[in-house]
Amino acid sequence: MSFERLNIIEPILRALKKEGYTHPTPIQEQAILALLEHRDLLGSAQTGTGKTAAFAIPIIQHLHKAKMQLHGKRVIKALILTPTRELASQIGKSFSTYGEFAGLKNTIVVGGVSQRTQEHALRSGVDILVATPGRLIDLIGQRLVNLKNVEFFVLDEADHMLDMGFIRDVEKIIAVLPEKKQTMLFSATIPPEIDKLSNRILIDPVKISLTPESPSVESINQLVYHVSKSDKTRLLIHLLKDEAVVSALVFSRTKHGADNIAKKLIQEGISCDVIHSNKAQFSRQHALNRFKNLESRVLVATDIVARGIDIDELSHVINYNLPEVPEAYVHRIGRTGRAGLGGTAISFCDIEERSLLKAIEKYIKKDIPIAAEHPYELTFVAEDPRDKIVRKVYSSDRLRSYSSRRKSKPRRAASPAKTQ
Repeated sequence: MSFERLNIIEPILRALKKEGYTHPTPIQEQAILALLEHRDLLGSAQTGTGKTAAFAIPIIQHLHKAKMQLHGKRVIKALILTPTRELASQIGKSFSTYGEFAGLKNTIVVGGVSQRTQEHALRSGVDILVATPGRLIDLIGQRLVNLKNVEFFVLDEADHMLDMGFIRDVEKIIAVLPEKKQTMLFSATIPPEIDKLSNRILIDPVKISLTPESPSVESINQLVYHVSKSDKTRLLIHLLKDEAVVSALVFSRTKHGADNIAKKLIQEGISCDVIHSNKAQFSRQHALNRFKNLESRVLVATDIVARGIDIDELSHVINYNLPEVPEAYVHRIGRTGRAGLGGTAISFCDIEERSLLKAIEKYIKKDIPIAAEHPYELTFVAEDPRDKIVRKVYSSDRLRSYSSRRKSKPRRAASPAKTQ
């Protein structure tokens, strides 16, 4: 199905054509049809599925038609709430792109930057507001934002809101919104807390789920390197010597860890930037732009900000630390292999992370291939469960076969005591 067959108005079709978009993704096709009929929506989809356009296009269309009939000062008619500055910036750009010929005005309000420019934009009037929870609550408290005219409300990345501890702020914002509005909730996963929230704020919603039971990662070449924690940085430097790694997004579990990784890569002459929530907004955007423009080869990031990173044709994703939630693994590696393109996802696994690896493999329903021999290959000391005596040392490429043999081999019966 083409965009033309979705009953989209000409100004939006012109903008889509300018960007080279002709056919909607599955979530766009399903969501646009429902949202143009003013239905509430609960959408569950993996990253990179095109969900921003799925809610942006209908909102722009509804507001454009209303603007043709009404005139006067612009007031906030649509609110999109998202957890991070990067996501807010990305969504704001999408509204500007799809609404280029629709005569609407959008702005973003986020923390970490001066609010003066945001105040000016709000006072001049906006139709669509994209916001992060903390800054929005501050501006509401200062009476710089009035949400009484909101007709369209989008809660984006709801599960990420939960992870970041924003749910209470979200509840405060929902409390000041008009009761009558069209509400859209998008979440990569639907934990119990998000399920309860959706039941409360959505009215007879259309439910769209594009998260398969077995997450689709088939187009991505996946490898796991068994390596000790102390050798991870050396292994990373070794892998980055390969020119086939054109661009690499490296995931660190902590902000401090991300800073240390970037520092050591720079010392080795590898062009690298780092992005996490402690960085100022300008610094984060600058690092992201450098990486997108291939001015830096490596970007080290934490999960908190990673969902706002939208980069085409990223060659490698490297999990310096394995994520503690299996679903996060799919979100991470989904940054490469977009739109059916190939990509490589490399994961480092130390002894303490073996249970995390097992959980990930169970979730994606496949074993991740173990990388061939490398200079920092981890060896495992295997203990005999019967007497705790060290028997052999197994390298990573033999680890799984050893484990399977140990599970299948019956335990030897204890020898009877000798008679005196």
